[in-house]
Amino acid sequence: MAGNGQNQSVLRKAGYAALIERYELNVIPNWHTSWVATGGMHRATSREDLVEEVYPFRYWPGDKLGGHLEFALKYDGTNLGILAALFQNIEEKELLDYIRTRPTGKYARRLWFLYEFLTGRTLPLKDLDQGNYVDLLDPERYYTIAKPRRVRRQRINNNLLGDSRFCPIVRRTDTLRDFERANLPERCGKVVSSYPLDLLKRAITYLYTKETKSSFEIEHIKPSSTRTERFVSLLRLAETEDFCEKTRLIDLQNRIVDSRFRVSDHRTSQNYVGETVAWQKEKIHFVCPKPEDLTDLMEGLIAAHERMSEGEVSVVIHAAVVAYGFVFLHPFEDGNGRIHRFLVHNILARRGFIPKGIMFPVSAAMLKSLTDYDASLEAFSRPLMSLVEYTLDEDGRMTVHNETALWYRYIDMTPQAEVLFHFIKQTIDTELTEELTFLANYDRTKKALQEIVDMPDRQIDLFIRFCLQNNGRLSKRKRTSHFNFLSDGEVTQMEQVVQSFYGTATPEVL
Repeated sequence: MAGNGQNQSVLRKAGYAALIERYELNVIPNWHTSWVATGGMHRATSREDLVEEVYPFRYWPGDKLGGHLEFALKYDGTNLGILAALFQNIEEKELLDYIRTRPTGKYARRLWFLYEFLTGRTLPLKDLDQGNYVDLLDPERYYTIAKPRRVRRQRINNNLLGDSRFCPIVRRTDTLRDFERANLPERCGKVVSSYPLDLLKRAITYLYTKETKSSFEIEHIKPSSTRTERFVSLLRLAETEDFCEKTRLIDLQNRIVDSRFRVSDHRTSQNYVGETVAWQKEKIHFVCPKPEDLTDLMEGLIAAHERMSEGEVSVVIHAAVVAYGFVFLHPFEDGNGRIHRFLVHNILARRGFIPKGIMFPVSAAMLKSLTDYDASLEAFSRPLMSLVEYTLDEDGRMTVHNETALWYRYIDMTPQAEVLFHFIKQTIDTELTEELTFLANYDRTKKALQEIVDMPDRQIDLFIRFCLQNNGRLSKRKRTSHFNFLSDGEVTQMEQVVQSFYGTATPEVL
């Protein structure tokens, strides 16, 4: 890259971008790409979720591995996936030369720890016996556990969300900071506390069914009444039981899928998400981890869940990491999407994010914003698909030819955390509030109608429903078939009552 005119400046890649190019790494790109100019320019440009930044010449880290690694941690952030791939390709001596020149430096110590953490290999260095402990991740830039584990060897506070088997990163973006400042649990509590208990109980019964149907509908499935009731029963347990454990997840899968597709363990075949676009031609949207990598990955996911529970990580971050982590690992042949959305409920309810006993229809918000929901999945699947080498045989069986586990172990889940916060806010502001408001208006409408004509409850319910289905008025056909005993004046009065509470729009809750 170069400028024009007298101030022409050549740009050179720095940090991760330079290392990826130098070592020809096959990795998911980092969210931040750095360049260093030969002149004095400094600028940053953003495109979707990617940032490119140009730094003045004084930032140039030199040509050695250690300089670019230190630059990467300072300016590009901590990307475990790129570091893990890099550490598999470098000469150990290159890293040792850098660490030995500054053994107590905070960046050298972090890179020393991360090398041993990500590779499982021990560098020939003596344990440090002096110096302060430093946080591995800066809590101002990342979501971390509140009670880090002290590592004496490098005098590091390990505050990662997981271990080497599965360890996502979530950055503290402006979007996430704004959501946290909004204090959504308090907002939800205020909504709920403003309605009487008997109305809440009626709303919750409906919301359980709404959440179930929405979760199935996202996958274009219409569940039978039996399957609906089974899923509702599970949702009622989400508040009291921890389902993020292998035997519980298998039991969960068995209870929500068709009996013919129940399993007793993780899948043993390679699966993928795709669609048929022509005869014997599949469009592949997502390739799941190899079955031989699943046990390690799933044990890591469950360990991260326990670590975040004990480490007081933000509840929504915790839910995003576990729920999206589960669906990206795709451990079963069927039911992964529904379990993924169920786990959101499970964590939010158990960690007290929502008031006790309240159903939180987050799948309904996802269903209304399917474009955003799909984008949250594609934020990982799209870059992944350019890396996976696979073939399909004539029966649609997939074979993956390269090593892929690394890409699933160390995902940057910032986009998924942001969209989950968005869905939760939408659930509070629309799904929950609208349902409670609808029921409160329904009760007032019913009482007002009874003062005009004292009809049986069933008849009043029908009158309200028919009006709301016809822009606030009773159609001639419905009047003839159900309400021919009412006078014109009574019908007009009753229509006006319905309109006064609901207007003429048809509420979605019907």
